[in-house]
Amino acid sequence: MSSGPVYRLEGVSKEFEGPAGTVHVLKNIDLTVETGECVAVVGASGSGKTSLLHIMGTLDDASGGVVRFNGEDITGMDNRRRARFRNIEIGFIFQFHHLLPEFSTLENVAMPGIIAGEPRAKCLELADAALNDVGLEHRKGHKVTTLSGGERQRAAIARAILMRPKVVLADEPTGSLDEESGTMVGELLVSLARDHGTTLVVVTHNRDLAGLMQKRHELRSGELYAC
Repeated sequence: MSSGPVYRLEGVSKEFEGPAGTVHVLKNIDLTVETGECVAVVGASGSGKTSLLHIMGTLDDASGGVVRFNGEDITGMDNRRRARFRNIEIGFIFQFHHLLPEFSTLENVAMPGIIAGEPRAKCLELADAALNDVGLEHRKGHKVTTLSGGERQRAAIARAILMRPKVVLADEPTGSLDEESGTMVGELLVSLARDHGTTLVVVTHNRDLAGLMQKRHELRSGELYAC
């Protein structure tokens, strides 16, 4: 159940200087995401979806406006605080899984905990549980290079939820998958978010994936509209 906004964006903008002048990627974005919600932001390629998600995850800076996370302004964090914030509070899922080929599936999923300085044995235990959650317990000892595309993305989801983050931010999580695998991954994301009480924000051009979410917004020419 919602207990107040986990995100509140107020007048967020993103711009940069291009060869023909200033490019306005995001224009005065206001967005509130309540705790435990599943939210989609849809839009065509180049509409600013990834820029918005990166700003919410402190992977990029806004040119203007404020981003509040649980009431705290996170736009002015230094790099050290940002890294800690991302590691503890946010789980990231990208279109391409970014798994490390030299490690097993279990070791890949355990990485956020290891990076956070948790004992290796604890991280592997958490990774084992996360792989159970996504139905990959039988693949934990395999190299990720032996996994199918859908299995790799499920492993990436397990990695994202390892530390039980408050929020999972997903950037085109089904974009590189076939229709059947994409449907499975989308339904898994929503199911895990509901089971764990995690807030889920997905940016995508996939209308079917967006349709699984409680709320939907659309980015057009850098402006956000409810839909």
